[in-house]
Amino acid sequence: MDLLNTLVDKGLRRELPTREEALAVLATSDDDLLDVVAAAGKVRRHWFGRRVKLNYLVNLKSGLCPEDCSYCSQRLGSTTGILKYTWLKPDQASQAAAAGLAGGAKRVCLVASGRGPTDRDVDRVSETIKAIKDQNEGVEVCACLGLLSDGQAERLRDAGADAYNHNLNTSEGTYGDITTTHTYADRVDTVQKAHGAGLSACSGLIAGMGESDEDLVDVVYSLRELDPDSVPVNFLIPVEGTPLAKEWNLTPQRCLRILAMVRFVCPDVEVRIAGGREVHLRTMQPLALNLANSIFLGDYLTTEGQAGKADLEMIADAGFEVEGTDQVTLPEHRTETAGGGCGSHEAAGCGSHDGAGCGSHESAGCGSHDGGGVCGTAAAPAPAAAPAGEPRTDLVAVRRRGAGTDLAPNA
Repeated sequence: MDLLNTLVDKGLRRELPTREEALAVLATSDDDLLDVVAAAGKVRRHWFGRRVKLNYLVNLKSGLCPEDCSYCSQRLGSTTGILKYTWLKPDQASQAAAAGLAGGAKRVCLVASGRGPTDRDVDRVSETIKAIKDQNEGVEVCACLGLLSDGQAERLRDAGADAYNHNLNTSEGTYGDITTTHTYADRVDTVQKAHGAGLSACSGLIAGMGESDEDLVDVVYSLRELDPDSVPVNFLIPVEGTPLAKEWNLTPQRCLRILAMVRFVCPDVEVRIAGGREVHLRTMQPLALNLANSIFLGDYLTTEGQAGKADLEMIADAGFEVEGTDQVTLPEHRTETAGGGCGSHEAAGCGSHDGAGCGSHESAGCGSHDGGGVCGTAAAPAPAAAPAGEPRTDLVAVRRRGAGTDLAPNA
């Protein structure tokens, strides 16, 4: 296809595709899907080889959020029945992080529900960052605490944070239909504050909330303009007890097209498959590694994910390798002005984290809070598969282990 050849050439040059080209990727047929994956895979391998970065979520404070994000199980008025607890102590958070790091995670994402942190909250998280870094050499720490006030990003940077996540989630035009307690501009402002403070910006989206192809392209182009270093792509998990509980709009093929479009628009940034991959990609997860170079290991904020051991086996069986702490994630042109580490914002990148209360960890993982923090479980023997196109509610399970409980985490 001429379209795919054009997109590969542009991706290798970090040239922005046209909106028409991005929309055409989303409109490709199932017959052409493997060609789309192969083309986007060339761009992914050019910038990131066959490395897969593992990230691990620690939910520092669960539930009780005053925001009304429709996708989130931690939202105001949610009846989902998630774990609810106030701030973990630094040693508790460090112990929770240790499980993910032992499983191969390179980055720990510290997430807390709420509109945004108070100065006392920033102190708490700073103490937690220190506890984790004192015990784990080379670990990256990303904070996702919601909307930032002036000076808070600098304080987190000085405390040792490497990155800050706050997702845009959806297009500016449809944002008011999803959330009313804060604005799209509030989210953009927080990403810019993180960026301006020298933190590696992480900002992404949630797909599957009833948006159009144009909305998806709008938010990804907005992310490219913000130039984050990482872009989490969350797939909505329609959780019972939230306004979007009936929005089962995604297929594995649709998810792969979305990931390919993000890779073409943001060729040289860390594209992360966040919440919802187990629920919506299902057995197609290994194919998605040809598009994204980063995933979350184990469980999400409020829901269960695939077992950590299964994640590692999937990566190996698909012919990829786990990225080590001694390897720099981003291409050299994005890291040279930052002295290595998480990378700079120099070129034409894209980014991601998430939500309102959590930079946007809401919808699906860490690139999402709960509406998407809800990912399927691999704990029990799988029930018979649902007919094609049917909602896979059997894959959605509320997290009952790990942070905030006495049970061992899934990592």
